[in-house]
Amino acid sequence: MLASLFAVLAPVFIVAGIGFIWARRGNAYPTDFIASLVMTIGTPSLVLSTLHRTRLEPAAFASMALACVICMVVMAGIGYLVSRAFRQHWRVLMPAFMFPNTGNMGLPVALYAFGDQGLALAVAFFLTLSSFQFTLGIAISGGAANFRSLLKNPIVISLVLALPLIFFDIKLPLWLGNTVDLLGGMTIPLMLLTLGVSLASIRLSDVASGMLIGALRIVLGAGVGWGIGALLDLNTLERAILVMQTAMPVAVFNYLLAVRANRSPEQVANVVMCSTVLSFVWLPVVLAGWM
Repeated sequence: MLASLFAVLAPVFIVAGIGFIWARRGNAYPTDFIASLVMTIGTPSLVLSTLHRTRLEPAAFASMALACVICMVVMAGIGYLVSRAFRQHWRVLMPAFMFPNTGNMGLPVALYAFGDQGLALAVAFFLTLSSFQFTLGIAISGGAANFRSLLKNPIVISLVLALPLIFFDIKLPLWLGNTVDLLGGMTIPLMLLTLGVSLASIRLSDVASGMLIGALRIVLGAGVGWGIGALLDLNTLERAILVMQTAMPVAVFNYLLAVRANRSPEQVANVVMCSTVLSFVWLPVVLAGWM
């Protein structure tokens, strides 16, 4: 069991660690370019590649999307209560509880722990969550959600392109399938490297509260995922992916939104970093119940 867990998590932590050390040593890393490349080309290619190679039943996609929305709503309520308890504005902590790191961390862990079928389900969760994060998440954080920008968002575009593959069982031409396979292959390594580089730029100021809030986010997230999975009567693999994705640490994107809105970015940075560190211990516990 321990060997299997190590084989799943070691690549994720090692590659993110390389990015972290690379940045801390002062080496150049074109974060804006890499992030744009991953967002506009890599992630849509990974979505199409995954759904091209792995058959995802429409009912499974719908179940994961519904479960994602319910979990997000429940975690929003928890985030509001935690905000009140820690005397923070609800716009600061609510997004952190609603939007975990289901991309940079969730997709690699799903792939290594549960294979292509698990990755396909994780993609369904990721697409659903991202659609809300780039609209509702921006609005909650204090920014202005632009509908026109949403239509141009690569994640939303990849969702629109993915739906016919799922619901009409459309197969990509071989040349296009090979192309998105090749482009999608770069996405997960770059996601993890960029995660490490992003974490290296975060400076902590209040570790104690960050650790406590981070622990609440990942532990309660897993509990909510388990409860919603049982409520919706998901099968074993679907429930495992749901619990794993809801147990992820706070996404770095929440910190970027807090900086843009000038809404306690230091507090959000603490929760991002602390929840990520704690996930190194928590994720093996979560995965042990499903592997």
